[in-house]
Amino acid sequence: MLLGAHEAHELNELLLSCTNSIQSMALFLNQAQDPELRDMISRHYAVHIQDYNMKVEFASKMQGSRDQLNVPQLSMNPATAPSPAPSPTAYTPIQPQVKLSQLDDRGIATSYLLTLKRAGREYAWSTFECSTVQLRVFLEDAFRMCSHQAFEVWSYMARKGWYAVATAPEQTMQTLGQMYREVPFHQPMSVYR
Repeated sequence: MLLGAHEAHELNELLLSCTNSIQSMALFLNQAQDPELRDMISRHYAVHIQDYNMKVEFASKMQGSRDQLNVPQLSMNPATAPSPAPSPTAYTPIQPQVKLSQLDDRGIATSYLLTLKRAGREYAWSTFECSTVQLRVFLEDAFRMCSHQAFEVWSYMARKGWYAVATAPEQTMQTLGQMYREVPFHQPMSVYR
């Protein structure tokens, strides 16, 4: 595929990032103790392999990739969604370990979440810099993949008390509500007629 030089450099960085994600996930699958965490990572794993292989096709084949990334649906299950503000006593304290040979489930979930967030930002940035339509559509899908998976990991961590979730103070919401007003037109161009 003919790519601009900047697109080829972005693709290289994304391939390196994806290599790191896949290798990390392989370690996570071997070390995770919680069946829910292991199942979540194993469900996500195949789409990361597909994502990587599609990038390889964009880098190596003249036609790019003809595949469509299997973007998972955004998990909206109320049974697994965290409440907006778990009680502060539900949080499990954390302290970085300076010497360890294996990650615990919290360390795995944290590392995986941060990997997805970083990858999502890279995909979003690369998308804005991309002028090749086929590659741009793939990058947008890859961003959505990371976004949806990160939401699932975040929900898991929040339910476990491993990620702080707090409701905005009522005063903040009142201030925002007073500060901004809705536009009274659903068809704003009608005011120009």
